[in-house]
Amino acid sequence: MGLRDIGLKEEYRSDRDDIVAEFFFPCLSHCIEYDRCVDFLSIQSLATIAMAFDNFSTGKAKLRMVTGHRFKTLDLNILTKLFSEKYTKRFDGSLIKDSKIQKLQDIVNNGQVELKVAIPNSEQITNSFSERIGLFLDEHDQMVAFTGTSKETFSTQTRDFESVDVFTSWNDKSRVERKRKDFEELWENKTKYVEVYDFLYAEENNLLKFSSEWAYNV
Repeated sequence: MGLRDIGLKEEYRSDRDDIVAEFFFPCLSHCIEYDRCVDFLSIQSLATIAMAFDNFSTGKAKLRMVTGHRFKTLDLNILTKLFSEKYTKRFDGSLIKDSKIQKLQDIVNNGQVELKVAIPNSEQITNSFSERIGLFLDEHDQMVAFTGTSKETFSTQTRDFESVDVFTSWNDKSRVERKRKDFEELWENKTKYVEVYDFLYAEENNLLKFSSEWAYNV
C-alpha cells in the first residue's frame, strides 16, 4: 500500500476531523520519506514521529526536518546528545519516555534523521522561521504535500485548533512539485532571508536560543 491508498481529503480541520489519527499517522505509516518545516520542535514530537513512522524499522526510511532556532532547555539538551557523535550513552530506562527516546537515538545513529535550523538573516524577517509545509514520499514515488499547521503536536492534551490543506501528486502535481522545490532549496540553504545550518553546527556556535519558557505547549 502507498499514500494513494489512504483516501485523503483536501482539508482537515480540528472541529470536524482528528488530524493526527486521520492524516498524520496514516501518511507516516505509508511513506518512506518525510520532509517537514516547523517553527518549534520538541523531543516529544520527534520521538512520536519515530514511533509512528513504521518504515523506520526497515532501515530505508528518512526524516528531514528544518526548525526554528528556539528550543526549550530540556529539549535542546536531549537533542544535542542525540545528534552528537561523542555521546554514546543509551537512554535505557523503565519509563515509556526512555524507550521512545532510545528508538529515536537508534534511527539517528542509523542516519535516518537529519535536523537543520533556519535563522533569519534579514531585517525583513523580524521574528523567527515559521514556514508551515510538509511532504510525504512513498515507495511508488507518489507524494503528499500539506500546509497550514505550524508545529508537530501529537499530544491530545496540548493539541491546537488548526486546519491542514492537502495536495497530492496524482491530483495536483504542479503544486506538490512547487512545495518540494521550496523545501529542497531551503534544505540546501538557497532561500532568501534565512540561513540554514546543521543542528549541531548551530548549537556548537551558539546560534540557538533556549529557555524553559520557549514553546511551552509543544
